[in-house]
Amino acid sequence: MAILDRIATVIRSNLNALINQAEDPEKMLDQILIDMRQQLAEAKREVAVAIADEKRLAAQVEAGLEQVREWDSRAVLAVTKGEDDLAREALRRKAEQEQLVAGYKNQWEAQKTSTDNLKHALRALSEKIDEAARKKNLLVARQKRAQAQKHIHEVMTGLSDTSAFEAFDRMATRVDQLEAQAAATVELSQDLSGETMEQRFKALESSVDVEQELQALKARVQKELPGSSGT
Repeated sequence: MAILDRIATVIRSNLNALINQAEDPEKMLDQILIDMRQQLAEAKREVAVAIADEKRLAAQVEAGLEQVREWDSRAVLAVTKGEDDLAREALRRKAEQEQLVAGYKNQWEAQKTSTDNLKHALRALSEKIDEAARKKNLLVARQKRAQAQKHIHEVMTGLSDTSAFEAFDRMATRVDQLEAQAAATVELSQDLSGETMEQRFKALESSVDVEQELQALKARVQKELPGSSGT
């Protein structure tokens, strides 16, 4: 398991470095996934080497067993032919092969156990990387939501500052001044043209008097006409 332990150490080291210098969480998570997948690819290569060693040992065990069977058959043949010396030599070779096979088998069993553990750990690592990839989008969404909440809070804090409202009050005062200046300008223009409000009212009053006089004149002329009942 030293292979995966070393890979886990590398991943943790890379994660700590990325987290410490992270400015963009989304980019950081993408880089973490890239690093993890690269380490996974390396682990797969090393586990493949371990599997190849296991298969080689298994082949040696099978070849040794074949030799054991071969020497056993030769010993039987020698006995049937009355060749005891050949039978003894065949049995000695058989015993040597059995010892070799026992050694190979012990190595193969140990390697198989190690390989099985490595394959199990490799599957677990692959599943964790897949899970991390699925969680990435959720983490990015949470990060963006947190940033939005922070921004809203900062805006609200800024609006609670009285200086902002004081600026509105100052602007309202300025608008009032502009309106007053505009009214004064109009009034001054009217004064310069000689058309004051007082003059306008006097003109209205004089127009009313003329109208009354006109009506009285018409009545008087009507009375003076021949045939008028007033004569």
